[in-house]
Parts: sequence; structure tokens; C-alpha cells
Amino acid sequence: RRGPLRSVITQNIDLLHNKAGSQNVYEVHGHMRQATCMRCCAVYSMETILPDFVATGNIPFCSVCGGALKPNVVLFGEALPAKIMRDAQREALACDAMIVAGSSLAVSPVNELPLLAKQTGARLIFVNYGETHLDYLADVIIRADVADALPAIAGAFRNVGT
Repeated sequence: RRGPLRSVITQNIDLLHNKAGSQNVYEVHGHMRQATCMRCCAVYSMETILPDFVATGNIPFCSVCGGALKPNVVLFGEALPAKIMRDAQREALACDAMIVAGSSLAVSPVNELPLLAKQTGARLIFVNYGETHLDYLADVIIRADVADALPAIAGAFRNVGT
């Protein structure tokens, strides 16, 4: 919260960035807040449909048209939301530094975001246990668990100038 963190671009669908208070979160693989009817596009809060699904295991259906409801997440073979990807690309092109945390950078087109950032001169910081095919671009590589490394990095930034 102290520094100029412009945005968070995440492939996670668990809403943890939002719950942690992050602002400008771009959820490129969607989220679990809502489900949408695959036929008429009516939108439902997961809070209203999840209890019955958990209790019965039955697929929820739309009360308007009877179509199946699908969580607002990207499944294998589906395209990423175009607007979210454009927004994420815009953020990558505008950043001074990008922290890539806990990603193998194996999934396209999200793995192209560090390339966009680097093209405009941004510094790249990779925090990951394993190697990625883009490690050669990184200015800093931290081989550690994200759960340990990110709080340490945040702590270091809090201590800058004190």
C-alpha cells in the first residue's frame, strides 16, 4: 500500500488478491464471484448457487431459461477475456518494474506480458522456485517460495527511507 503498485495481473481465480485489499486486479483467467448462463447470459452470484451445488453435486441451471450455469472462469480451450487481456497488456507496457511471482510463464498469452514490459524498459523481477524460459530477461531472480519472498520484499520496501 505504501508504494506505487499500479496493478496486479493474476491467473489465479481464488479472489485472494481482492480479499487482501489489492486494487486494480486483472483476473485474466476469470474469477469465482459469479456464474453465467451459457444460453441467455444471465449472471448469478456464486453465493446464491454454490450451497446447493456443494450439497447435491448437481449442475446449477438458469431460472430464466433453464440453461446450464458456468463459473466465470476460463476453461481449457477457451479464449481469455479480450478486454482483461488488453488491460493487462496496457499495464505491462506502462510499468517501470514487473514482479512475476510463482509463475512458470508457460501459458500463452499471459507469458508474453513480461516481454511487453521489457520492450519498454521495465525491470523484471522473477520470484519462483523453478526456472522459466524467460529467465534470461530478468533483472533479478529470486529462487524462493512466493509466500516467504513477497513479504520479505514488501518489508524491505517499507524500510526504504526510514
